[in-house]
Formats: sequence, structure tokens, C-alpha cells
Amino acid sequence: MYSTWAAAYDKATGVAVAYASIGSGGGIAQIQAGTVNFGQSDTGMTPTDLAAAKDGPILQIPLMLGAVVPAYNLPGIASGLKFTGNVLGEIYAGKIKTWNDSALKSLNPGVALPSEPIAVVHRSDGSGTTGIWTDYLTKESPTWVSALGGASKSAAQTVAWPVGIGGKGNEGVSAAVSQTKNSLGYVTADYAIAQHITYGQVQNKSGNFIEPCVPSLIPAVDGVTFPPSLNTSLTDGSNPDVYPITGTTYALIYQHQTSKATAASLINFFAWVLTQGQDMTAKLTYAPLGGALQKLSFAQLKKITVNGQALAK
Repeated sequence: MYSTWAAAYDKATGVAVAYASIGSGGGIAQIQAGTVNFGQSDTGMTPTDLAAAKDGPILQIPLMLGAVVPAYNLPGIASGLKFTGNVLGEIYAGKIKTWNDSALKSLNPGVALPSEPIAVVHRSDGSGTTGIWTDYLTKESPTWVSALGGASKSAAQTVAWPVGIGGKGNEGVSAAVSQTKNSLGYVTADYAIAQHITYGQVQNKSGNFIEPCVPSLIPAVDGVTFPPSLNTSLTDGSNPDVYPITGTTYALIYQHQTSKATAASLINFFAWVLTQGQDMTAKLTYAPLGGALQKLSFAQLKKITVNGQALAK
């Protein structure tokens, strides 16, 4: 999505925006060190993360809504396999070991699930995608929470995986799933679709099995009260039509800038992302923020200062 936005913004304004997909952990580390103008994370920064920021307070600005999907490689079985949060948690905890386990068979009657072991794939790097995935598992799977040693350890960008092999980035996980028969991993929906990987439906709190798509992402913000930082969980939403493993992506920007030109460039780019850029999200299976959250994100941009003076009005 950032690549699409950057190309369109360059064409419209002649301003180049460089972005590297290195995982949310890398984005946080680089903004903390002050080696980039902005970072990105699919989960917000923790108080410990924020305290380690080199140049003062960091603003966290939601830009879009996205889905994390259970992606699998089962020859002869198309997309649409059904999962619950507890079943996914038991797979990632190592309790459910084979595809024809009774829990999976009962969710998918009539599907010829193989008796093969499930080859579990997870992220090897610090990852906001992992943060969203494990946040959901923590809410829905007591087995997952127990296997990780409690809720304080079971939801994070990096966890102590009980089973599975690691892949770096969404790219690494999608490649591992594509190349490994009988595998199960998790990636953002755009990667699953772009790489032609089959992916599942997930049961939400209302008991409905939901396919990840733009209309099922938009309700993730329904009834959510955002804190001043805008950093909050969107998984397991209450709307009966919502896809339950949904999150937002945050731009991470130092509030107090030293260069007026850099600050103006950041404000201009992200204001464009929050307006014209929102219309581009659906092409990559992301969803726009919606009016209420869009307004809150704009308010974050207005907090950026140079020498104590706000630039955006």
C-alpha cells in the first residue's frame, strides 16, 4: 500500500517518498533511533517503545484498516476453509497437529482434509502482523494463552512460538506457505491475494464465519473509543458482519521536528494519504478509516511542531 501511495504521490506532486518493508519491529527501531523521517507499525508502540524514542514524543497516526488471514497450502482445497480463534490458537500452541483433527473436521463438513501434519509458519521478525494475530488468539484461545505463559506474553510483535518455522516479513511467510504443502501461516490479505495463496474464513464474536474483504473490515471501528494516542486493539469487533482479525497501520512521526521543510513534507504527504490516498485502499484489500477515525488522524498531524509552532491548521 505504501508503494502504491508513494508512486501516486510522486506522480501528483513530484515528491519522492522512500519506503522499505522491513517489519514493524524494524520500523519502530528506526524511528526510535531517528534514522528515518517516519516509521510504520501495524500495532501501536508500547510505553517502553515510546520511552526509548531518541527525539521525544512520537505521534501514532492510523492510515487504513487491514486484515490478517490464515493462509494455507492444501492441494485440491480452495479458499474458504473455516477456522475459529480457539482452533487457530490450538494449532499455534501445538495442540492440534494434523489437518484431519476432529476440531477442523467439524468446522468443515464435506471437506476432504488430509491426515498430514500441519506445517505451522510464523514470522521470525518483530511484526505488527504478529501483534494483530496474537492479540486475536489471546482473546479467543485459552490454550494459546496458557502455552505462552499468560496474557502478558501471548500478545506481542514477538512471542516465544511453541511450534513452527519462521519467515521474515509477510513476504517470507507467504513464500514459505506457497512452497510447503499442508502448511498454515498468517499474512495480510493483500499478500495472500497477490501471491494466489488460499486463505480461510474466521468466526467472529457473533458466531458468523466471515471472509476478509473491504466491507467486512470497515465495521472494525464500530463502537471503538480511541484513546488520545489512537493506539488500541481492533480485533474481535462486536459488529456481526466484521472480520475479526482486523487492525490498522500507524505512521510513526516525531511530534517535535527540527526542520520546517521536513515537517511540511510529512504533513503534506500524510494529509494526502488521509484524503486522496483513502480511495486507493480497496484495490489492495485494505479499507478506508471512515470519517470519525480519519478526523482523529488529521488531529494528530496538527500536533506536529517546529520550534514549538504548529504547521498544520
